[in-house]
Amino acid sequence: MSGAGGPSRYGYTLMTEQSGPREIVRYAAAAERAGFDFEVMSDHYSPWLVEQGHAAYAWSMLGAVTQVTDRVELMTYVTCPLLRYHPAVVAQKAATVGLLSQDRFILGLGAGENLNEHVVGQGWPPVNVRHEMFTEAVEIISGLFDGGYVSYAGSHYRVDSAKVWDLPETRVPIAVAVSGDQSIEKFAPLAQHLVAVEPEPDLIEKWDAAGGGRESRKIGQLPISWDTDKDRAVERAHQQFRWFGGGWKVNAELPGPSGFAGATQFVRPEDVAESIPCGPDVQAIVDAVAAYTRAGFTDVAVVQIGDETQDEFMTFAERELLPALHGA
Repeated sequence: MSGAGGPSRYGYTLMTEQSGPREIVRYAAAAERAGFDFEVMSDHYSPWLVEQGHAAYAWSMLGAVTQVTDRVELMTYVTCPLLRYHPAVVAQKAATVGLLSQDRFILGLGAGENLNEHVVGQGWPPVNVRHEMFTEAVEIISGLFDGGYVSYAGSHYRVDSAKVWDLPETRVPIAVAVSGDQSIEKFAPLAQHLVAVEPEPDLIEKWDAAGGGRESRKIGQLPISWDTDKDRAVERAHQQFRWFGGGWKVNAELPGPSGFAGATQFVRPEDVAESIPCGPDVQAIVDAVAAYTRAGFTDVAVVQIGDETQDEFMTFAERELLPALHGA
């Protein structure tokens, strides 16, 4: 991925909520052949909506993806190290993927959503507690990446003489998801790179200020619904991605697909089409990506909505989309 101030690079999202594990691995290889620079993978226990229909285990798929790709960087977008996974185990998993990928892996971390974390029966803490837990979790993971034995006694986690025995020669970089002042203030000093899903220049400026001006990647994500038929593209985006418009403060709190279905029951197809590029127009996608570039993002990963569209989308990406993006 590019450094701060460098040219934008373009990624493909391995959307585990809309495709099965064998398909995800196949799409990863195809995306590399198509010319994408990096690939990000969601890490969910549940899809957002029943219509999406999938949620296989991200880390098994990542292991397989390291063996069918050679060039692209890989990243979790994002893993929550709070309840479903203990941070000491996240460090072990990330180091293993770093080794398998030969230093092509970035550990993307976030404070998570109720949707995926309540399943282990420990409830869903309020946001201020989640931020405390996340801070401790990143400290533990960073300590284990340093090598040696780690013991830690925090308000939320304890670690007793833990050591990751297989660490890659190049330390696995950490990227964290942020959405506002509080998360930037707490997490910028703990990570190398930023993750955000809205092209807000304010986030980038505050992140750089909080990080003391060090070089940092800013990695965004953009859903699109490419199709040769615009009406079909809009219909598919509405069916599978209407949850996206609620914003992360809402999305983090809803407990399951039925909650997202209820919260979005009055969202119309035209509402979705206003916020997500739909149809065959390459320029509409280029313009949407350009908003991230103008905001200061260095890297943008697109999400192509709909499992059934991926093979045709790869051809479009190789022949039209990626040349148009690089040309812009």
